[in-house]
Amino acid sequence: MLIKSAASLQSVRDNWPADSEVLKGALTFNRKLWTIFMTSVTRDDNALPAMVRQNIANLGMYILNETREILLDPVSPNRLDTLININRQLAQGLRAN
Repeated sequence: MLIKSAASLQSVRDNWPADSEVLKGALTFNRKLWTIFMTSVTRDDNALPAMVRQNIANLGMYILNETREILLDPVSPNRLDTLININRQLAQGLRAN
């Protein structure tokens, strides 16, 4: 799912200025994905180490805030780069394990 979200965001970036609904759809999908991650890592029965859980929750908060900012002021496709890179790097790390 991380790769799917990154690909969707990359497509919007590559075709900028995209239709605002396409941008909104890609950002909404990414936001939902990260909301699931954040919900999972904050559950009491999550077996991940506390530090890893906290790092994922912090990253999720950053993603949600950045997504909100981009939706409010979509001035540049470069603003999507961070979201794309985080998704790709996390997906790569999960595949390595």
